[in-house]
Amino acid sequence: MEQKNDNEYLVLKDLTKIFSDGRGNEVTAVDNISLTIKKGDFVTLLGPSGCGKTTTLRMVAGFELQTYGDITLDNKLINNVAPFDRNMPMVFQSYALFPHLTIFENIAYGLKIRKLSKEVIKNDVAMVSQMVNLVGLENRYPGELSGGQQQRVALARALVLKPEIILFDEPLSNLDAKLRIQTRTEIKRVQQMMGITALYVTHDQSEALSMSDQIVIMNRGEIAQVGSPEEIYNNPNSSFVADFIGNANFIDAKVSEIGSKSITVTVQGNSFEVKKTDEEFSEGEEVALAIKPEAVDISLEPTGFTGKLDVSSFLGSITEYKIEFENSFIIAIHSNTAGQTVKHFKMGEEVYVDFKKEFFRIYKK
Repeated sequence: MEQKNDNEYLVLKDLTKIFSDGRGNEVTAVDNISLTIKKGDFVTLLGPSGCGKTTTLRMVAGFELQTYGDITLDNKLINNVAPFDRNMPMVFQSYALFPHLTIFENIAYGLKIRKLSKEVIKNDVAMVSQMVNLVGLENRYPGELSGGQQQRVALARALVLKPEIILFDEPLSNLDAKLRIQTRTEIKRVQQMMGITALYVTHDQSEALSMSDQIVIMNRGEIAQVGSPEEIYNNPNSSFVADFIGNANFIDAKVSEIGSKSITVTVQGNSFEVKKTDEEFSEGEEVALAIKPEAVDISLEPTGFTGKLDVSSFLGSITEYKIEFENSFIIAIHSNTAGQTVKHFKMGEEVYVDFKKEFFRIYKK
């Protein structure tokens, strides 16, 4: 008997999807990706529009047939298994509720299709309604609920099927900012409580960082990086990932010396060491230094770097400063901690820029 490995619960191997554009040309939406997902993990596919994340999700669901590659679930090949038989319900951005059915009937719909008894349906719907805070709304219709409540109905309809895996296709995009935060917390709470494996698609970095056990960054149909939220955010492996996940600033620099563990670079005549990466650099090479806005500070006190304030924006918990620096612009973020005075600078004023240099990452230009 083959032993099951929960660390290799859902496996995508060399998965490729090629579409025809209708004019005889082929477009590769997903390009030979491989991914292994552990049982019970919350995994997010994150990337810009058109990067292939939704196509990947639809292939896992069975809505799209892959051109090449395999999908295995719990050591079983599911390439030719119909969507209904995969037991992977999807929660959509549009909710996709039946407007003429009550909330109870919407949640119970999949159970009725499975021809379960009325008693089982009643008990299961009651259980998930309590789990997602819908008790008392069972006899209402979708049009009588708020967007957040409708999204919870869509979630309950998926959960009541006791799925192997639950799939999410940008489910919070139609909600306002505050409701998005509340709902993503509910989704994560329920997923952890039930121990369900989740595959979640979004282009929202904060959603991915706050909800995920693993983040899969996608770009142009390929996987750019896989890791925990902390790994992805603190150690991006490319300039694309650094910019996409951390809104990094990029500063022109020149390599002046290469050591065994660090590289010395020069900016505005100042030299400092940067942690060495797997990329090969040569002395004299022009490179891009990436640093997150929260690792940049500005003041009127003399430091080694100078810039000119372009604009400042007070955003409540933070103040964001846009600074002209080395013929481009960088962003600095200052936390408005209680009791601290917000730093005020005049537009066009010369300011001194200080970097937390341990947070610099070096990339090829």
